[in-house]
Amino acid sequence: MIKRTLYFGNPAYLSKKNDQLIIMSLDGEGGKESESVLNRNNKYLDGSNVCSIPIEDIGLVVLENPQITLTHALLNSLIENNTGLITCNSSHMPSGLFLSLNSNQTQSEILRYQLNSSEPLKKQLWQQTISAKIRNQAMNLRILGINVDNMLLWSRKVRSGDPDNYEGRAAAYYWSKFFYMIDDFKRDREGEPPNNLLNYGYAILRAITARALAGSGLLPILGIHHSNKYNAYCLADDIMEPYRPFVDNLVFSILNNGEDFFEINSSIKKQLLSISIIDVNIDDTTSPLMIAMQRTTASLVKCFSGEAKKILYPNTLGTHPKSLS
Repeated sequence: MIKRTLYFGNPAYLSKKNDQLIIMSLDGEGGKESESVLNRNNKYLDGSNVCSIPIEDIGLVVLENPQITLTHALLNSLIENNTGLITCNSSHMPSGLFLSLNSNQTQSEILRYQLNSSEPLKKQLWQQTISAKIRNQAMNLRILGINVDNMLLWSRKVRSGDPDNYEGRAAAYYWSKFFYMIDDFKRDREGEPPNNLLNYGYAILRAITARALAGSGLLPILGIHHSNKYNAYCLADDIMEPYRPFVDNLVFSILNNGEDFFEINSSIKKQLLSISIIDVNIDDTTSPLMIAMQRTTASLVKCFSGEAKKILYPNTLGTHPKSLS
């Protein structure tokens, strides 16, 4: 089942009744933006002053306005449903994430596998991750008519743990070519736009990844490569790497359509929040990204337990917006 993404940008009172999320708009305008719900077709459904949505249908909730109130009963139900609850800061950027701590029936067994995973295994998994990321970046450039023979070669040459830093080499080449309409673009979290759009999109992707990891019984804090002691989502940051090019595609499409990207307005948020329903391909099977991510994290569990040797990652081929074709 495809889960919905809910975005609340206006004041609202959120509560629970009969396993439904009850939305009461407090802005006096029928909740035009605060009740925005992304459906499968990426259209906004605007309700009246009060509306309800089945909690079981919700995958992500984004809370942006500081005048939003949630009841504890609702919060518990969302967590029990493994809904990722994202909070935004005063700059309107995603800054926090609530996740379930008990969303898998065999969690203690899975955690033992994760905790006992060997360094050689983690390095091999990181090798697979970086190879997949470079391939997906290469496909993005190939669609634009850019030569990617070097990147495809690097994706094949990545060794266990990526000691040769092919990830860095590929990133330098990729970002120097991808946004060809912007002179001297540099990917920098604190850099000039459209870095702001990339930051927002990656934050949503990170939440989707962390939600899937928690649902698979894994701790997002224990990475296979990232190990920053101040980072509570090291594993999410690892596993999302091959999915980043899908966010890049969305941002490219926004720029290519001529939208003003210096400020993340409602139109841009709407597009970036559609990340969860982008169609991606894994093993010749197409599914929305949120579902594909669940397949990826489930395959990671099998790698930790010794049942499999490869993580299932998607490829970007055939998933590009028309503006890239």
